[in-house]
Amino acid sequence: MKDSRNLTVAAFVLLVLFWGSTFSAIKIGLSDAPPVLFAGVRGIIGGVVVALLALAWGGSPDLRRAWPVYALLTLLNVVLFLGLQTVAIAYLPSGTAAVLIYLQPILTGFLSWPLLGEPLGPAKLTGLLLGFLGIVVVSIGGFSGAVSATGIAFAAASAVAWSLGTVYFKKAQERVPMLWAIALSFLAGGVILTVAGLFLESFADVSWNSSFVASLLYTAVVGTALAWVLWLGLVRAGEASRVAAYVFFVPLVGIAIGAVVLDEPLKPSLLLGTAFVVSGIYLVNRAPRGEKEVEG
Repeated sequence: MKDSRNLTVAAFVLLVLFWGSTFSAIKIGLSDAPPVLFAGVRGIIGGVVVALLALAWGGSPDLRRAWPVYALLTLLNVVLFLGLQTVAIAYLPSGTAAVLIYLQPILTGFLSWPLLGEPLGPAKLTGLLLGFLGIVVVSIGGFSGAVSATGIAFAAASAVAWSLGTVYFKKAQERVPMLWAIALSFLAGGVILTVAGLFLESFADVSWNSSFVASLLYTAVVGTALAWVLWLGLVRAGEASRVAAYVFFVPLVGIAIGAVVLDEPLKPSLLLGTAFVVSGIYLVNRAPRGEKEVEG
């Protein structure tokens, strides 16, 4: 039990580091490429990496029986979430984008209650709201100046899609092998986004310099392939709402890394926001009164 808990903690730490650092990598990449093409090529490369893992350890994808599951995961987790998230980051200040995209844990908490039968007591609800308040506090500087209504719509829609994709995977997890669920959805979704990018944008707008290639490979391999294997592995092993609460840490890490890599200002509000996030995650994961904490 202790070894299992240690592995879970290690997986959460790696996931937060992977996704937190991906924010800065995306910002670097979008300075040299339009967003839809960037998201599409990122998805294809990430899908290829996970497909290699799936060929070795993923078993049979069973496409004939499970193709509707793969199709819906492709739509929710890649075409809508990955595509809209990348476009939103291009339109919005990073703080505004983080607040809207990280509505996801709250939405997942609410959706997991009726759709998965996960409890939503006062402590969990308070924890989710505290976690979101922490993201608002640390991102408050990102609300300065004019804010794009289009960017807000894209970011909010990406949060809804990510939440629905998380809950749907949890509900359908026994019907598809996890590695194939990631590989096929990112391969198919990446192709769809790339084709859409060819109509909406142009490969002539991509600057294939060393910083762009490094950004693309990092977001594809680390921020997509490795991070999504960790993410859906954690969702499979635990309550979707409790697992989702931990992603509140991602923007905090993203802001800290942005301060180091991109020389973005690091404000005292980060400490206050971190306190809210830590308190919120504690409440979300606290066992209800009279119920023993389950180790895993």
